[in-house]
Amino acid sequence: MTKLSANLGFLWTELPLTEAIRAAANAGFDAVECHWPFETPAEIIKSTLLETNLGMLSLNTSRGNEKKGEFGICAFPDRVSEAREAIQQAVNYAVAIDAKAVHVMPGKAAGIDGAMECFLDNLGYAATLADKFGLEILIEPINREDIPGYFLADMETAVEIVRKLKRANIKIMFDCYHIQKIHGELRDRLERNLDIIGHIQIAAYPSRHEPDEGDVDYPDFLKWLDALGYAGYVGAEYKPRTTTDAGLDWIDLLRRQGE
Repeated sequence: MTKLSANLGFLWTELPLTEAIRAAANAGFDAVECHWPFETPAEIIKSTLLETNLGMLSLNTSRGNEKKGEFGICAFPDRVSEAREAIQQAVNYAVAIDAKAVHVMPGKAAGIDGAMECFLDNLGYAATLADKFGLEILIEPINREDIPGYFLADMETAVEIVRKLKRANIKIMFDCYHIQKIHGELRDRLERNLDIIGHIQIAAYPSRHEPDEGDVDYPDFLKWLDALGYAGYVGAEYKPRTTTDAGLDWIDLLRRQGE
């Protein structure tokens, strides 16, 4: 049976992170993941995770200056020191709460000279640091219509990066919404690269709402994913149509139809 994770960067965003974790537990999710939890002391998050018996799968490196619209800093050649501080911050926080992975965000660095070399160097640094604690490092292709200028914007580049670095703990976060928008051919791209995919996320396409509408038949997709041998979690990273609680019927529907 598919193990579902609630992405708290999208779900229950009106609640403090601790309360969002409790809401995810009450809704029947098997785990949680988040974006930038750093304003909440790690010991409080760890206590809440223990209380709810949920694991935290992943968190992101810093987005940078939110007021300037930044969305990651790890592919900017003139910000290496800042990027590595962000990687250290995320790894330390992940270790403190027993999280499984850190998503290293390159940022809106498309077209910047030296961005690829910088990102590769920072990923190598992150992998070495994370390996000391048994953590995975994730990278995620994100479409440029939603995030203009994002450096990592296609599956081929993500695969090339992981294959080139040859670090066992660097994997791809495969967000079905983004991959469908960039490429389509979800099953083919996933199956060909299953060995380097560390996490999968779902949302309806094209609306990015609950995964019970749109062009992707998720009950059938997740049934296929189980048959393929994927043993990881599937993260619910979608924008609720109204409130998170009002749209949770998709969980039972997905699990029932996927049997």
